[in-house]
Amino acid sequence: MVIIMELEATAAEVNAVIEEIEKAGFRAFVNPGVERKVIALLGAMDIQKAQLADHFAALPGVERVTRISAPYKLVAHATRPEGTQIQIGDVTIGGGTLTIIAGPCSVESPEQTLETARLIKAAGANMLRGGAFKPRTSPYSFQGLGKQGLEILAEARAETGLPIVTEVMDIEDVELVAEYADMLQIGARNMQNYRLLQRVGRLNKPVLLKRGPGSRIQDFLMAAEYIMVEGNHQVALCERGITTFEDATRYTLDISAVPVIKHLSHLPILVDPSHSAGEWRYVAPLAMAAIAAGADGLLVEVHPNPAAALSDGPQALKPERFRALVADIARMAKALGRTVSLPPEE
Repeated sequence: MVIIMELEATAAEVNAVIEEIEKAGFRAFVNPGVERKVIALLGAMDIQKAQLADHFAALPGVERVTRISAPYKLVAHATRPEGTQIQIGDVTIGGGTLTIIAGPCSVESPEQTLETARLIKAAGANMLRGGAFKPRTSPYSFQGLGKQGLEILAEARAETGLPIVTEVMDIEDVELVAEYADMLQIGARNMQNYRLLQRVGRLNKPVLLKRGPGSRIQDFLMAAEYIMVEGNHQVALCERGITTFEDATRYTLDISAVPVIKHLSHLPILVDPSHSAGEWRYVAPLAMAAIAAGADGLLVEVHPNPAAALSDGPQALKPERFRALVADIARMAKALGRTVSLPPEE
């Protein structure tokens, strides 16, 4: 249930509504940063409590009460119909601007990471991605550099000014990763690691939540709810492909998830065409399809020498291919009435 206050509602009227909500056994969440106050009711709903809608609607300052049938409340579109925008330094995720996050799958060395950061910034990327802790299918594969990788990412940010997003895998590493990262990524394998979701939910740090390969959209949105109910509302979603019977690509990119989530939720959604495809030649077409479907941005893997990459080299774009992709995205964005950063004139 969501209570929409009148534009001219006073602070006293808002507080009176919150008191009534708490008397009824709910927790009240006041949507921050909007002109019109929207108050979400958090807690278990039953038949008796559902009848309170008329009571809340009659309170002074209340314009209307909307019932939300979905199990997620804070994530629901009705809670923030104008949509959420996440600010990370000068970078905005959400709204009409397309955010391009790029970088290597793994941080391998200072030289590799700094070179990539310089190249993607020159091409028009807004943020740098790179894994310091890497979840791998095989225990014998490269697992990342850990804290050293975080330090390298911080060096790249200091030189290029690009904010960094990197994955946190374990609840014990949350504080460490948050010390270095501008945005914490919850990987697909951890989408339903509820203790980890709750922990990042208690941080004042943006979170990029990836969809699990075997998860429905409702499962995905409920995972975001776990983060938001703890108080952190800076959540962006990332569609990165799901498991189907098709094996021509690593996963099947669920393009339909973009408009569906736009309809169901106010959270921004990005698309990761690299992990979906598993092969570089499919990345650009999938990226363009994602933008056409309404995605708020992309997460693209770029490596200066994919053949020598320690992880996921086959899906990484070479810098020149990434530059061409950004140019194509800019042209599509213009046609769609959206904006994207352009590389500097040479």
